[in-house]
Amino acid sequence: MELTDINLDGVRHVHLMGIGGAGMSGLALLLKELGFEVSGCDMSYGFYVDKVMKAEIDFNIGHSSDHLDKFKPDLVVYSSAIPENNEELCEARSRNLKVAKRADMLSAIFDARYGIGVSGTHGKTTTSSMISMILGGAGLDPTVAIGGELCDIGCNAKLGQGPHMVAELDESDGSFLCFHPTISVITNIDWDHVNHYPTFDSVLESFYSFTKNLMPGGVTVLCGEDLGVQRLITEAERDFPKITYGWGAKWDWGAVDVEYNHGGGVSFDVLRYGVLIGRVKLAVSGDHNVMNALASCIVADLLSVPFQVTCENLRHFSGAKRRLQFKGGTESVDVYDDYGHHPREVEATIKAVSQSFPGRKIFVVFQPHRYTRTLAMADDFARVLSHADKVVLLPIYPADELPVPGVTSALIAEPLIKLGHPCFSLVDRREDALDRITSLVDDGDVVLTVGAGDVSDIGDVLVKEIAHREIIPRSVAMGA
Repeated sequence: MELTDINLDGVRHVHLMGIGGAGMSGLALLLKELGFEVSGCDMSYGFYVDKVMKAEIDFNIGHSSDHLDKFKPDLVVYSSAIPENNEELCEARSRNLKVAKRADMLSAIFDARYGIGVSGTHGKTTTSSMISMILGGAGLDPTVAIGGELCDIGCNAKLGQGPHMVAELDESDGSFLCFHPTISVITNIDWDHVNHYPTFDSVLESFYSFTKNLMPGGVTVLCGEDLGVQRLITEAERDFPKITYGWGAKWDWGAVDVEYNHGGGVSFDVLRYGVLIGRVKLAVSGDHNVMNALASCIVADLLSVPFQVTCENLRHFSGAKRRLQFKGGTESVDVYDDYGHHPREVEATIKAVSQSFPGRKIFVVFQPHRYTRTLAMADDFARVLSHADKVVLLPIYPADELPVPGVTSALIAEPLIKLGHPCFSLVDRREDALDRITSLVDDGDVVLTVGAGDVSDIGDVLVKEIAHREIIPRSVAMGA
């Protein structure tokens, strides 16, 4: 019994397939706080499994129809990573159990509240985290469901007592179309998730459909600087309620007089319909975070949060995990980690670090994510990585994809060679990466581990390695 309009009458126990993912683990925590019995399974034990197990949620490795006998769930919820022919899922359907996708389950919780939905190809996690922290600091106690762990609250989901819910809405599989926000945010529109969207126009059409999902009286907050958003506005068949933001006074809300702090952080003045209303100081870095913060200011203003309260909470915002997160280092070497897996995201990260650490060498350890994305965007990745002083390319992290013949990280290395990059290395085996990296780190380097896979583990070990040896300055050129 596949459910799209969720009816929870008679549902006591919910079983989640794919519970180890960021989104599913957050849903599990919400359901637990709502009073349901919750269990789950996944193919491996990942970072987020610790969170669900601490909440006393039963977790099982692997998928098996035996789970249905063990837990006797009234409802089975599955993530988009679960194939339709999965044994456990098929057995649940054959038993006529209630079955629903994650997006349908989460949207039922979201649509019953004053929903603030943050969408966009990049920046969703940080923007939704900023909004959540502002509303929490203003005493509104929102329910939160985001795709990454918010450092300031130590989790990626929580049940609030207020009427608002802040959720990161995922466009990767079109599931954001299940939600009906009262306030929606579109940070940007890029071609990504090429396994679901064959062209940029198909992405744009999906976002246009999303703008039709507003609750009555709702409004969409849009980054006017983004070329994809500009096309959305100009090519939409009908007008829709919107507030734009960007650089300067040409948008409804604008950022001016930007100042980058040495060592990290950025400050800027805010214009609201051309009138200066105050200055925002961020501990996080980068132009992209100026835009994320500006979107958050608009949402807070729509909810009548005083601007000084917004500023105070943004000043203390330390970011979401794996979003240019400081991992550690020595007096002469710093190690940061970032989830970026699209050329635009990697470019924004490199730019933010160069603004925060002028004059220092940027050493990027990049792990491509998915064969399909690497094939489609190899030249763009090479162009962006060419701005780093040193680059180590790891093997592709496949996620749930099967290998594609001929698609390896060499597709990025080859155009890097043509661009004449003086200092890069292609590592054929992930196991060899740490030795290569530690042999090439120089005094003064800022090391960035970048990618949506397990590259952050290398950063953790690297911090320990460099802490136990003296970094000797030198100049090393690498080849492929």
